[in-house]
Amino acid sequence: MIIIYTDGSSRGNPGPGGWGAIVAWEGKVKEFGGGEKHTTNNRMELMAAIEGLSLVRTQGAEGAIDVRADSSYVINGITKWVKGWEKNGWKNSKKEEVVNRDLWVLLRDVVSDLKMNGCKISWTYTPGHSGIPGNERADIIATEFADYGKSKLFSGARSEYGVDLDSLEVVTTSQKQKKSPEEKLRQKTKAYSYLSLVNRKLVKHATWAECEKRVKGVKGVKFKKAVSAEDERTIMREWGV
Repeated sequence: MIIIYTDGSSRGNPGPGGWGAIVAWEGKVKEFGGGEKHTTNNRMELMAAIEGLSLVRTQGAEGAIDVRADSSYVINGITKWVKGWEKNGWKNSKKEEVVNRDLWVLLRDVVSDLKMNGCKISWTYTPGHSGIPGNERADIIATEFADYGKSKLFSGARSEYGVDLDSLEVVTTSQKQKKSPEEKLRQKTKAYSYLSLVNRKLVKHATWAECEKRVKGVKGVKFKKAVSAEDERTIMREWGV
């Protein structure tokens, strides 16, 4: 199974945007992404799917491909709507020009090429911001390209990749809120420091107010209270920094 996670992001819609994709095949993983200064979320979602599938085509990989996207627009478009648009001269049900036609043509073509080479493509909806590791990571890549025009990307053996790409388990709000006895005790313990990880840059804060200011409103961040120096080191190891 070839696994592809995709996500797109834009600030303002239209505004600065980015896309992120993760492709896992033959024991390898490659992250990649890109961005534009003036675009929309839907265009970035489409770009992520196009680029992810294009990499598979370039590598000459064969077999089943599972594209895991959080965009119903992309999934419904490629599996349900695109054939009708073509028959109607790229007009939608309202007789209007199909928005993002240029990208839909590219996506259609790469899907067609892969199918002609014997690949079977499935499309799995993965709800965004629901704790699915692959989707969360693709979101971080897309957001970083939207905000900064770049991101630190992984390319190497899947055994060395720190993200679980197999898990599709959604973490519900109640699960996020449920705390163990250890977590409850941690809440009551005086803070030694507060740690935040934004764009893979770790910062130690003396107060929660400082930490909150850095992470509030930013997607894909990590933050946690440390109750001792050893706890600090443990958290950093867990975060891979």
